[in-house]
Amino acid sequence: MISQQDFQKLKSETLKYFWGHDGFRDSQEEIIDSIINEKDTLVLLPTGAGKSLCYQLPALLKEGTCLVVSPLLALMKDQVSQLKSRGIEAEYLSSELDEYDAEAIYNRCKEGLTKLLYISPERLTNTQFLRNIEIISLSFIAVDEAHCISEWGQDFRPSYQNIKNFRKNNPEIPCIALTATATPKVLEEIKIKLELRNPQVFQKSFRRDNIKIFTEEVSDKFQRIFDILKYTQESGIIYVRTRKEAELLTEFLHKNQMTHVDFFHAGLTAKEKNRKQSEWNTSNRNVLISTNAFGMGIDKDNVRFVIHYSPSPSLENYYQEIGRSGRDGKNSFAFLLWNQQELSNFDQILKNQIPGKDEFITIVTYLYSIFQVAEYELPEKSFQLNMRGIQNFTRLSSAKIKNVLNFLHNQELIYHNDHKSLSSLQLLIKPEEIELLPRKDAYFIELMLRTVSGITTHKVLFSEQQVSNKIGVGIPLIKDRLKELQQKNYLEYVDGALSSIKFLKARDERAIRSMYWNLFQHIQKNKVQKWEEMKFYLENKKHCKMKLILAYFGEKDSKSCGRCSVCEKNKQSVFGKDISAQIVDILTKQPCTIEELSVRLSFHPKENILENLIFLLDSGKIKMLNFRTYTIA
Repeated sequence: MISQQDFQKLKSETLKYFWGHDGFRDSQEEIIDSIINEKDTLVLLPTGAGKSLCYQLPALLKEGTCLVVSPLLALMKDQVSQLKSRGIEAEYLSSELDEYDAEAIYNRCKEGLTKLLYISPERLTNTQFLRNIEIISLSFIAVDEAHCISEWGQDFRPSYQNIKNFRKNNPEIPCIALTATATPKVLEEIKIKLELRNPQVFQKSFRRDNIKIFTEEVSDKFQRIFDILKYTQESGIIYVRTRKEAELLTEFLHKNQMTHVDFFHAGLTAKEKNRKQSEWNTSNRNVLISTNAFGMGIDKDNVRFVIHYSPSPSLENYYQEIGRSGRDGKNSFAFLLWNQQELSNFDQILKNQIPGKDEFITIVTYLYSIFQVAEYELPEKSFQLNMRGIQNFTRLSSAKIKNVLNFLHNQELIYHNDHKSLSSLQLLIKPEEIELLPRKDAYFIELMLRTVSGITTHKVLFSEQQVSNKIGVGIPLIKDRLKELQQKNYLEYVDGALSSIKFLKARDERAIRSMYWNLFQHIQKNKVQKWEEMKFYLENKKHCKMKLILAYFGEKDSKSCGRCSVCEKNKQSVFGKDISAQIVDILTKQPCTIEELSVRLSFHPKENILENLIFLLDSGKIKMLNFRTYTIA
């Protein structure tokens, strides 16, 4: 039996060896001890407080495999990739893996090699998974993003209910539930629905005193972001709503000689994403302009600012995103830019993307019909998805169709691949049958067999570009030939550059019309409510921004931060502030606009700067170069 002293030493050595840290943060060590001592544990730590370490480290110290339930495939991939880069054995199971790959993962778990196995909550009802898990020794269950179990959370996933039944069949296995964004109501629901037994609860205040929050009503956002970045030589993230905005803003900044800025979104290939993320991770001044596709599981502590080009859809999302700055505890900034016209536009966008019941059923029914899926049937193959075809048939907007596809994907009724990825290929005929085919078809299949290995036994991911380089044939011709052979049922080919769909559950019209429609409707109402709360936060100019966030998460009696845009403005209205000397000092070096002065003065309120400029103009110490720019007299 290992002594307490030796165990403490082992924990510290593991932390240092795999994560490179000399000590634990906040309540991390107490949480780890709770899991080591086989106690059910509930953890509410804000973004950046190191939640993942709380279950990843004890997984290394305990015998067996830790089963991690996670809601998003992208998050699972990201976590597993990070763990492997640290030399930790981790794997994930998903619907996009074929039986061959899944079997290899199960075998590594059975041999005790894999320390963390990531799965979606839907897999807990999968027969093959349940059969395999009986033979795997589980150390404990970690439920990541546990707020997904709550109907009042921003990412409700009914399949999280599966965890409770799984635990009933494995009552001896302890459970840790973790979340970064939960109101008191959600926290209570997590305890009840996971049936946590006398859980140890670890809850840290959401207050982040090192983040200075600004909400600013502004019309020319490109110019405002340029002004902010002009005097910032540090690393940051700019969140935008769409891929197009990410690319256009990057283009604008590049034209203005800001070469340290790049864009990031789900439309990039995995190779491009990895390159851009790696450059940003290792740089002290790179800025990424991104959709919310970027940020999950990032572990960069020197992010000095987060700018929101537009408001987030909910306060939960917003708080998570600004929490990616200042993880080292040093002063950081969060800017949120908005205007009234934009809020009205988003109201309309939200309204236009929510279909009625008949429209919802029309979209789902069409998906099954176009691919000839009968009632209670579950096809094995993946299908290429033509969005334009769905629009033409249903006469509905792409926004409504995408909303429904996203819902079906999140509930794991389908697997919808809507971004660039590798293509997949599998031979459907036996190798000995190839010589019986027409010469032209046989020759091309033989060519593919020599170029892409493994397609005779299982589905293989491959790049048309690499095949093109090897055989000297253009990519369009390769794709055309593969589609022809697929129509003849010789092989199954999915073009990774196009949207694809795979059905994960048998067609059930009754469930679609009742249970799934009711769930979809509930999620849409919740989405609208979250947006209304976000608007209230934006438009409230009386109360401290940090205090409003804390009140939303249940910390009712908190003090004002004294640093945010509202607190600064309230200070000026009571006391005013003489910053004339600082302004003169800056203008002696170079002419500036009010916006530039605000940035140079640590984002001081522009109203107070203007008061001081008027005084300096009257006293003859400064003059105007033009209607916007000031200089020394």
